[in-house]
Amino acid sequence: MLGGGGPLAVALAALAGYGLAVLASVAAGSRVGSAGLIVGWVLHLAVLVLDIGGWGQSQPGARLGFAPVLSMTVWLVVAVYTVESRLVPLPAVRRSLALAGAAAVLVAVLFPGEPRSFASPLAPLHFALGVGSYGLFGAAVLHAAMLDAADRRLRLRTGAPGGAFGMPLMQLERLTFRFVEAGFAVLTATLVLGAVTATSWRQDLHKTVFSVLAWVVFAALLVGRRRQGWRGQRATRWLYAGALLLLLAYAGSRFVFEVLLGRAPV
Repeated sequence: MLGGGGPLAVALAALAGYGLAVLASVAAGSRVGSAGLIVGWVLHLAVLVLDIGGWGQSQPGARLGFAPVLSMTVWLVVAVYTVESRLVPLPAVRRSLALAGAAAVLVAVLFPGEPRSFASPLAPLHFALGVGSYGLFGAAVLHAAMLDAADRRLRLRTGAPGGAFGMPLMQLERLTFRFVEAGFAVLTATLVLGAVTATSWRQDLHKTVFSVLAWVVFAALLVGRRRQGWRGQRATRWLYAGALLLLLAYAGSRFVFEVLLGRAPV
């Protein structure tokens, strides 16, 4: 768990902010809900800085467990929403993001990970790029879920497509694949840098296999969209499959080691 009363108090305050956003989400245009989400998001960042940095811990080193990585990913997705909602109102997803943020903070409190030192000077950059790709694809998945929901409303003729999310269907689709393209570029850089910084391929074999498989799926998605015009559920299913493989690459394998096996990865 979080070391020291200070970091734990910040985590509880972040949970309170996200909780306020959840409770206030019944009023779609509520300023209280927006303020609660922003407060939770800012305090969430403070939790990440304090805990992942090893604040109050006896052992130095960054915490690289599955929960901190998931927590950073959710924080980045909420960051995208926070910026985007200033341009286009997106009240329909506020509650889901607040719940995800609260869950991420709570899981990071319960499973903070073990302090680890970096074996290479480039390893911190590799780690930062990996988390960045998680965040970008997380934002892509969020937009793809909104795209699927808008597409269902269009098919069922239950309302204006994209209306509940504050943007037209075509704009939502473009944003989704902008995030996919950005995430793919960052993932490619992550894999290249990982090949340079890896000290043992056998040690990271599971992570490498899932990461490469995810890269192949995302590459196929982008090629299929460009050459075959993939759209709708066909495209989003490829996105979900690639995101799942990427999730298994680091967070999933770390979860198995840390929680199911009860030991740090070798």
